[in-house]
Amino acid sequence: MTERHSSGPYGSPLFSLLDEAAARHPDRRCMDFLGKAYTYREVGDLVQRAAKGFQKLGVKKGIQVGLFLPNTPFHVIAYYAILKAGGTVVNYNPLYVEREVVRQIEDSDTRIMVTLDLRQLYPKINAALKDSRLEKVVICPMQDILPPVKKLLFSIFRRSEILDLPADAHHVPFNTLIENDGQPVPVAINPAKDVAVLQYTGGTTGEPKGVMLTHNNLMANTRQTGKLIEGLVEGHLKLLAVLPLFHVFAMTVVMNQGIAAGAELILLPRFEIKQVLKTIAAKRPDAFPGVPTIYNAINNCADTPKYDLSSLKVCISGGAPLPVEVKKVFESVAGCSLVEGYGLSEASPVVTCNPIGGLVKAGSIGLPLEDTVVEIRSLEDPEKKLGTGETGEICVAGPQVMAGYWQRQEESRKTIRDGLLHTGDVGYIDEDGYIFLVDRVKDLILCGGYNVYPRAVEEAIYLHPDVAEVTVVGVPDSYRGQSPKAFVKLRDGVQLNEEELRTFLLDKLSPIERPKFIEFRDELPKTMIGKLSKKELVADEMAKHAPEGSNGANKA
Repeated sequence: MTERHSSGPYGSPLFSLLDEAAARHPDRRCMDFLGKAYTYREVGDLVQRAAKGFQKLGVKKGIQVGLFLPNTPFHVIAYYAILKAGGTVVNYNPLYVEREVVRQIEDSDTRIMVTLDLRQLYPKINAALKDSRLEKVVICPMQDILPPVKKLLFSIFRRSEILDLPADAHHVPFNTLIENDGQPVPVAINPAKDVAVLQYTGGTTGEPKGVMLTHNNLMANTRQTGKLIEGLVEGHLKLLAVLPLFHVFAMTVVMNQGIAAGAELILLPRFEIKQVLKTIAAKRPDAFPGVPTIYNAINNCADTPKYDLSSLKVCISGGAPLPVEVKKVFESVAGCSLVEGYGLSEASPVVTCNPIGGLVKAGSIGLPLEDTVVEIRSLEDPEKKLGTGETGEICVAGPQVMAGYWQRQEESRKTIRDGLLHTGDVGYIDEDGYIFLVDRVKDLILCGGYNVYPRAVEEAIYLHPDVAEVTVVGVPDSYRGQSPKAFVKLRDGVQLNEEELRTFLLDKLSPIERPKFIEFRDELPKTMIGKLSKKELVADEMAKHAPEGSNGANKA
């Protein structure tokens, strides 16, 4: 029987990453936010004081505290402070609408929320104070984290974005939170059992679920992914943090791993292509974790050749499959290695990655991380383990695998069986142990008795030089049951019609794989982290094919 790993040699609480880094490198830069820098000593002191402040608000074991923040120093400080106070972090997407915020508050039992005093964010949380179990809001002042010139310009030109907030028991200014001696009461953490983070899944297959990630899960994955960049940790490593830290990929690979390495996190509040290019040229990061659409945007930006990207040593792609053509073009444009990894929220998230500086196989998601076992199980008989080259469901065991879903025992049992996390992804392992992701089980297109994998169709379409982005989904077909439909965004300034694209694909796809329908769009839907999203497209198609008088949107 395959050895299973439920814990491992990672038995420290997650906040010890920051404690250890501050002790080793007190004067090294920890963060740079739009030009304002913070040393590890400064961040460590703010975390200590915020932790005591949270304890005064009642944070302890079993108390969930939400972060409703874009990438700012406040996110990093509050994250580690909540953990040190004994609480559990609940990450929230700051683009959520009020209804989504309230739903997650109620599901997670979030009692305290941390947010900014900005018009784009605070009103949603203020409404949730009235409509949910939320009790208190910690308000962080945006102007306090800006460098002097930006602070002045912000106060002059963008004053309308800052809200005057109520002075009542429900609202706690961040500066009040940290008015103390910085000596929180030590909390006894059981890393193997105590939940550090409730990370909500994207909800593409139903209601979002809270993934319970223990201190041990996240510490293990931080150490595992740290092995990937050991060769880069020479002197002062710099990580570009444009992926949102509330997302599990950035939380581990950028924030936790960066802190563990004593790196400088160059924080950007959101992805804007020209700001990213300017920042790379000016701040000289060594590493730039991202998602395929970010690298594709750099490939397609007319201004990219104007900027010096030579500081980049490696970029790690995750969050979605990396098209081979996108990888190839980006490496020629940036002059650095772009390696693909694979993971999911339920695994903290990283499971595999191509070795940095080693053999990289195009189209592969790489090798399992240290202490991680990957098996391929039959789609028809999940108890059956498949051999080399056979395609089935990717299943995972390792210290990074979640404790389960929050308050969903039955779904937890269905997902983790016989010590294996059943990912819902389809793939195979080659003779060298490299894993190839074919597609999501739920995205599989059943076409006239044949399995059509959208990723294979997308890879072929990406080979056309005029295609910038493509998403393929299955749509109802009265003859075949389902047929592939391609949604295509073209590069700026080019023209391409359906007939030309179909001709291009003749020698690249089998007849059953070729899209029966092609729709050109100016933009394709994306998630908050910038990966292409199929959910909205599937919902649109289901609504089109719904019987008259029915609610087709509910079928998606």
